[in-house]
Amino acid sequence: MLFGCHLSIREGYLGAAKAAQRMNASAYQYFPKNPRSLTVKNFNQEDAKLCRDFCEEHGIFSIAHTPYPTSLTPQPEKRDITIKSLLNDLEIANAYGSAGVVVHFGSPIRSSDPLAGYQLMIEMLNKVLSQWNEPCLILLENTAGQPGTMGTTIEELVQVRSLCDYPDKIGFCLDTCHAYASDLLNGDNLEHFLQKGENLNYFEHLIAIHFNNSKYPAGSGKDRHANIFNRGHITEKQFDELVKAEPFKKLPFILETPSDEGIKHSDEVALLIKKWG
Repeated sequence: MLFGCHLSIREGYLGAAKAAQRMNASAYQYFPKNPRSLTVKNFNQEDAKLCRDFCEEHGIFSIAHTPYPTSLTPQPEKRDITIKSLLNDLEIANAYGSAGVVVHFGSPIRSSDPLAGYQLMIEMLNKVLSQWNEPCLILLENTAGQPGTMGTTIEELVQVRSLCDYPDKIGFCLDTCHAYASDLLNGDNLEHFLQKGENLNYFEHLIAIHFNNSKYPAGSGKDRHANIFNRGHITEKQFDELVKAEPFKKLPFILETPSDEGIKHSDEVALLIKKWG
């Protein structure tokens, strides 16, 4: 099984890959550029090749995550810059050999028209992907809102993908904290979740897991990540059932947990490998 965590590119993209290798991680995630900016970034193609070759040599899987301001339902004045930024993220991630770029599901834009947010999402995805023809995928991530909030169900994720003009360029990333916060997974409904995911072909396009515990109970709607083995409401037994479920056995589990609450990421990855690796 593949375990890893989100890593900084402060020492460069190759530096992040080497950091993953030093902690015996077989997967990692990174921000392709400043996480607080939509500015288009130039990058070094030679460094990209070195990083890609290093990951291939050591069997390390990677994904990128779009900067925080990225939204698939942006205000009109931010739509062009968001499209350019997303294409830049895809270009960087593809050059460094990453499987995909995680993008948060959109949010409502008009309370009077619940479908408007979905329509804008599909429009934005089509505009980006009409200009993209490389292997790196956009990975739609489930939302952590209250049950019924936009982006909290498998049906929505699958339907948005299927309604896009380029579904083969879209995959999914499942965040366990978000799923718990939205009641998509609540600790008691794993079999129902697995059956629904299979019926809707969700797992066929699931590329990675954001492996996070939750600081709040199921259905709280609160996106507060906790470490896997302490201070969280998802129990070790519930995680054990999830990790061992058939659709997840060969997927990368990537931590986005706190690194300053009693355990470092390197130690947490070591615990995951010891228990499930």
